[in-house]
Amino acid sequence: MIDAIRTADARFEALDWPFAPRYLTHDDGLRQHYVDERPDGEPIGTCLLLHGEPSWAYLYRDWIAPLLNAGYRVVAPDHIGFGRSDKPTDDGWYTIAAHRRKLRDLIEHLDLGSITLVVQDWAGPIGLCTAVEDQGRYERLVILNTWLHDDDFEYSEGVRFWRQAALDPTAFGGDMPTGAIVASTIRRPGHDLEAITAAFDAPYESSEAKAGARRFPFLIPFAEPELGDAVVQAAAKRALRSWNIPISIAFGDADPVFEFVGAERWAAELPTSTLHKIEQAGHFVQIDAPEDCLSILLGSS
Repeated sequence: MIDAIRTADARFEALDWPFAPRYLTHDDGLRQHYVDERPDGEPIGTCLLLHGEPSWAYLYRDWIAPLLNAGYRVVAPDHIGFGRSDKPTDDGWYTIAAHRRKLRDLIEHLDLGSITLVVQDWAGPIGLCTAVEDQGRYERLVILNTWLHDDDFEYSEGVRFWRQAALDPTAFGGDMPTGAIVASTIRRPGHDLEAITAAFDAPYESSEAKAGARRFPFLIPFAEPELGDAVVQAAAKRALRSWNIPISIAFGDADPVFEFVGAERWAAELPTSTLHKIEQAGHFVQIDAPEDCLSILLGSS
């Protein structure tokens, strides 16, 4: 049995989050949380919304109702170690391959098809590498502020700082302040930063529960090519060049981690893609600029 922390439900009760939790218990005993909401009538497809680091499905709080209204089934899982999912306390459990296996198992368990896949941050490597292994399930990709590694990828100073912070926890005061990290990236006015901080702190009752959040920056492939799936990512990047489904690439242009020039490179590499700039939005565009993101996904911009 894997030693893991299960966050108490009470920590989520104060959040503006009306979606019933659902769970898949994997063969190793780890329980993974996901949202699975269905529209009235037959769905026109499934939106699979994947989060990165150090966030969880709450990142899509403003997306779910509009997507349901548009006729989509909406599935939004929490990676193991995040949100309402179980949190192994051993840092060594967390590899990108382990996250990919859990995502694959969830997709197969739910038998998802006609998927519009939305990825951002670490969801890019996890979700896109998973998708290329089973292409028939997917009908569209939406790529937000993320990357896939290859030998030519130019990592920003923001990424390199993030990696260094993983090696030196004192850079964050000795802990991973998950809520403050998300709130600090918000660039547009009008957001309740205190509420955002609380929402992304909610999954963690202790520093011990943050092993997954600590581990992601450690796994950046330029430093940890095997644990970070460098070869798998490069292969997925090559495979995507021959996909013939629509791909929407939309980056917030105020993100110091994955800068807009990265979006332009994606668009140049992927022949079926369209490129969108989300102006004055930071790293977590899903919560910083939800209406802009939704207009791109739903085809109104």
